[in-house]
Amino acid sequence: MITLQGHLERITYYNEENHYTVARLKTNKDQTPVTVTGFMPAVSQGETLKIRGRWETHPKYGRQLKVESFEVVLPASADEIKKYLESGFINGIGPKIVAALISRYKDRTLEIIEKNPEKLTDVKGIGKVKAAQISNSWREHHALRDIMRFLQENGITTSYSAKIFKEYGDDAVNIIQNDPYRIACDISGIGFYISDRIAQNLGLPKDKPERINACIIHIIEQFVAQGHTFIYEEQILKRCENIFKIEQSKTKDAMLNLVDAGELVIEKTAGAETGAVYLKSLYEAETGIADRIKAVLSVPIPSLRIDTQQITQEVLRKLAIKLSSEQLNVLQECLSHRAIVITGGPGTGKTTLIRSINTVFELLGKKIMLAAPTGRAARRLSEVTSREANTIHKILGYNFKDGFFNKNQDNPLDADAIIIDEASMVDIYLMFYLLKAISMHCLLILVGDTFQLPSVGPGNVLADIINSKIIKTFELKKIFRQAQGSTIVMNAHRVRAGKMPDLKKDCISENPSEFYFIEQNKPDRAVETIVELCTKRIPKVFNFDCVNDIQVLTPMHKGEAGTANLNKALQKALNPGSARKGGRFNIEDKVMHLKNNYQKEVFNGDIGTITSIDTANSRLSVDYYGRIVAYDFAETEELSLAYAITVHKSQGSEYPAVIVPIMTQHFALLQRNLLYTAITRGKKLVILVGSKKAINIALKNDRPGNRLSGLENRLSGA
Repeated sequence: MITLQGHLERITYYNEENHYTVARLKTNKDQTPVTVTGFMPAVSQGETLKIRGRWETHPKYGRQLKVESFEVVLPASADEIKKYLESGFINGIGPKIVAALISRYKDRTLEIIEKNPEKLTDVKGIGKVKAAQISNSWREHHALRDIMRFLQENGITTSYSAKIFKEYGDDAVNIIQNDPYRIACDISGIGFYISDRIAQNLGLPKDKPERINACIIHIIEQFVAQGHTFIYEEQILKRCENIFKIEQSKTKDAMLNLVDAGELVIEKTAGAETGAVYLKSLYEAETGIADRIKAVLSVPIPSLRIDTQQITQEVLRKLAIKLSSEQLNVLQECLSHRAIVITGGPGTGKTTLIRSINTVFELLGKKIMLAAPTGRAARRLSEVTSREANTIHKILGYNFKDGFFNKNQDNPLDADAIIIDEASMVDIYLMFYLLKAISMHCLLILVGDTFQLPSVGPGNVLADIINSKIIKTFELKKIFRQAQGSTIVMNAHRVRAGKMPDLKKDCISENPSEFYFIEQNKPDRAVETIVELCTKRIPKVFNFDCVNDIQVLTPMHKGEAGTANLNKALQKALNPGSARKGGRFNIEDKVMHLKNNYQKEVFNGDIGTITSIDTANSRLSVDYYGRIVAYDFAETEELSLAYAITVHKSQGSEYPAVIVPIMTQHFALLQRNLLYTAITRGKKLVILVGSKKAINIALKNDRPGNRLSGLENRLSGA
């Protein structure tokens, strides 16, 4: 860290939304101005700044100072104040008024404007309206700086200052000081611990009601982030006592107050010693799903006039497929149930069934709608069916501006049947909104593999529906002959059953297989092997593109064989071009978007390629499946390199070739369904790199359903 002081000679770029700035700073020591970059709210040319930051070297523009924090050094002498005010950043002050102010108040001029604006009317030419205009302009100009200074004093990154100012305006510091826990609820990215740090710095007592409420909500949200829909009362009481030093009696009182306020629901069941505590929204989603499914199932389904022979002939004519007796039975059942679930492992014909159902419903003149939870899964569904498929968000008409779905019980989806593929990825919230938008006369078909990883969001919806036995479920078990020849499919089923996959040791040779295991017990050697596979061995033997066709899938982010380190190594090997400032991205880098951005129409897990980096305007562009999306540099927190991604992020996708590092260092995340999910992402080639011990750990760890959820019992009536 270094500190520089100087005046802003020129502002090259300024983003009004997030205050990302590129500017030239002229110091007293150096003749040549220094380039500074970072979040610098409401700075103006001519101002004197004291900047704390780190040097970075840009390959084209040379040395730059990345701003960590800064403060405005207000001028002290009358002459300096005169130049400062003449820069024009305060509305209502021209040269004549500046001269009059300096003549009257001299070196106290800025103090008068900030602290005693009523005295401005003592200056000739300034009336009450003009004085108010000057005061307001000064206050607005410095409000962001007050927030930033407040955050710095509390050890919080200043990048949050723009979000806070946008939410609360000029009174932001007062609002935070009065209720620091409010920002954790109101502003994305600011969690409980940041709020609590501010509160403790302000000297607020640890048993203050607002803190206890925030602790309770924080604990529940932690459980929700792990996939649970509720947490037991006893767990909250113990955590508040052990972690946050809050007496259990006070926590109990706070929970009851939150129930009265409509934020929580506590549900007690017969014989249970402790109640289940839900966020109100999750309780409504869980009970809403159960009620809606029961209501849909209560509606009689009309008889559809088509026999087995007609179905067989139409599928054979349109798709050139002869259905198995198992598939034919499921297809016929689709016509006589209001809702069904189709599940099964790879190679059991789920995709064939989806295509056949489409064909039969078209013959009957029925309107069918295809959807999946993610953009990648929807694109894949469209490719295999040769029909339009969309994300669930899109068919429901999600309005990113208001955060609501346009389709609901009052404005239902216009379809006779809806097929949802990759249904195991649908969380409880999305299923609730989907069911609300399905008309009572629509057929719902959920297709998915319950042995894959559950949804990223809360709930275990598909498994709960199947386990409740309320909806007719068909598990496809027969592996088709063409799939039996695939070592990927057969090893996936071995893993599914908890058996060791057939590990071929004679790796890539002149007679290539589909599935390999390369034993590497040390993470650094595993990384070297993965880089060599991507750059040389796989492209040479299989003729796969080293970037677009090969995907590395790893259980976690951290560690030598985690995404962070693997991406650095693979970027260096596959795309070592000149990076933009900070060395994070290169042109032609493979990148992934990390969260749903409905405004840009880019979604969590979408993978694209960087097509341009415009340093002068602080922007880069990414090509997503032929559509170019622009990002300001400040928005690139939504991007990460994607040469290696987590197994969780790969759900709903398939890749020609998959490489999976599986090390004992990944112990915390080694589970059977994670290994199974990783293997089933590969279409033509899967290579495991790691240790047999790690594979054994994953096979023995079969805990896919350990999520707290009440949906199964609500559906079954337990």
